Amino acid sequence: QVQLVESGGGLVQPGGSLRLSCAASGNVLSIWLMGWYRQAPGKQRELVAQVTNGGTSTYADAVKGRFTISVDNAKNTYLQMNNLKPEDTAVYYCRATAGRAGYWGQGTQVTVSS
Repeated sequence: QVQLVESGGGLVQPGGSLRLSCAASGNVLSIWLMGWYRQAPGKQRELVAQVTNGGTSTYADAVKGRFTISVDNAKNTYLQMNNLKPEDTAVYYCRATAGRAGYWGQGTQVTVSS
């Protein structure tokens, strides 16, 4: 079992920055993939960024060049979000894949508005 707790969301003006954190606990040694997803009102949950144990990262086209995903040795995951846009407004979820199982955090709200 893996437990994930997100933090760092909030209200920010367009062009601003936020850094989301995802604290992992439990069987973290079995985690081989970490990712961030988001879900805007009325839309499906979508992948934002993910990174493997080997350090290979992928990003959604909408966030390339603006967001950066990172993971520390304790498998805590971070999402640095720069130049935020109103369309980035969503609930952001952390996801960990351990073996064949996927685990989700509870989500953190990000609102980009002037």
